[in-house]
Amino acid sequence: MTRWAMVADLERCVGCQTCTAACRHANATSPAVQWRKVLDIESGTYPDVRRTFVPVGCQHCDDPPCMHVCPSTATRKRADGIVTIDYDLCIGCAYCDVACPYQARFKVEGWRFAYGREAMPQEVERGDPRMFGVAQKCTFCANRIDAGLAGGLRPGVDPDATPACVNACIASALHFGDVDDPGSNVSQILREQQYFRMHEEIGTGPRFYYAYGKHDGGNATPRSDAVAIASAGGVRTRGVEPWHQQHWDWKAAGNFMCGGAGAGLFAFVAASGLAGLPRLLLGCAAIGLVALGLLLVLAKIGRPLRALNVFLQPQRSWMAREAWVATVLFPLAAVALWLENPVLTVAAAVAGLIFLLAQVMILREARGIPAWREPRIVPLVVSTGLAEGGGLFVSALAVFDIGGPMAEAGAAAVILLAAARALFWRNYLGALIGASAPIRTLDRLADLRIWLVTLGLALPVALAALGFVFVSAQPVLFAGAGLAVFATGWLLKFNLVTRAAYNQGFALHHVPSRGAGIEDGAAKPGWSLALS
Repeated sequence: MTRWAMVADLERCVGCQTCTAACRHANATSPAVQWRKVLDIESGTYPDVRRTFVPVGCQHCDDPPCMHVCPSTATRKRADGIVTIDYDLCIGCAYCDVACPYQARFKVEGWRFAYGREAMPQEVERGDPRMFGVAQKCTFCANRIDAGLAGGLRPGVDPDATPACVNACIASALHFGDVDDPGSNVSQILREQQYFRMHEEIGTGPRFYYAYGKHDGGNATPRSDAVAIASAGGVRTRGVEPWHQQHWDWKAAGNFMCGGAGAGLFAFVAASGLAGLPRLLLGCAAIGLVALGLLLVLAKIGRPLRALNVFLQPQRSWMAREAWVATVLFPLAAVALWLENPVLTVAAAVAGLIFLLAQVMILREARGIPAWREPRIVPLVVSTGLAEGGGLFVSALAVFDIGGPMAEAGAAAVILLAAARALFWRNYLGALIGASAPIRTLDRLADLRIWLVTLGLALPVALAALGFVFVSAQPVLFAGAGLAVFATGWLLKFNLVTRAAYNQGFALHHVPSRGAGIEDGAAKPGWSLALS
């Protein structure tokens, strides 16, 4: 079976960027987009200074996370392993962007010309408006491969059937071929040379290989200690360390903030309704919060008129599942509240909790963001949503002047949820530190500690305790505790999305010898722990 792959020889690449220019010319990409780019990494200290050039781009993974998260089926993997995008199906949600550990996805909202507002004739003639507002990436020049095969040509050997970047490489550093064919050029290189695949530990199965030395030693013998030069600040470059994801902004954060709080509030409304408490107004407020979050998402996507495509892939995408659950939640909640039926209200609350879980899994499946893919984010965000909803519920009881056992039970539940959130937060942050994470991510999350401890736990516990003692001031004290728990939940989720969401960056499991011929071990700049 054919499985196309690319090999970059790190000892040959001279960093001329010809592959980048060839790719841009062949695919008419925007000046803001580089499907194929070359990293320039300088390492070491004088006089042992090394320089390495690393071509990067879409890795056409065997298990592409971008395909799994895509709600519209726009991203697909062909039988030969090439990962493609259907520009007519993509809704521009950028979920594939945060799911890709290789920063290979791009989204351009409109015309961008090389010389500002002045467009060159070829830019207008070759520009494709279908690519505006949607995801785009390298396709291994699939059109050239298909046309070449139809004409009896051999990709990787015959230029007319080979990706443009490989054809343009002046140093013969890039190679393309069928990795499943033992006689292909890429298979021969991989047999003869040592190689690694970037971020292979994530489990994506990338089909972009980096070769760096002969198996018999040649001029490359890796140091046994594999010292991470990045840890000591030995890497000097731009564009290698993790940077903040660009496409999920405050609108995306608002979906998680409103959706979690709304689902949590409805759960409290359902529980209180079993005791005979009127629930129409609070239930409508809860569903309204969920709806507001989804409207914010609609305002964020690049092609909102295609929003219904979000329903096309529930078998894989948690974003599609979120949409399907919402279609059940809204009518069920409306009927339950209108009829004041406690059984239907509980059923709607269950649907709300499933909606909350779907939101959490949207983050969990974004493998390109280390802070999100950590499994302990699931209990953290679920408990946060419930605590937010409980905080709003207790505050609402004070507004409606409802006290007594109902208010006390609500306050106690909120404090327990706040304590659980604090515990899950500690476990989550400890897991990130222990497993390694981008340094900037840890710095941003560390800024939250004081807020989550004081405003999110200590203050609510103190106010609730006073409320149990001073019954006359109970509504105000309970409301203050609830609002504090709610506010810190929103603060946490807003920061997770808009401040702490640094991507994977790039890493080298081996830095080839340059200049003095002394090799370095692994380089993973911008991370809390080194590669080994």
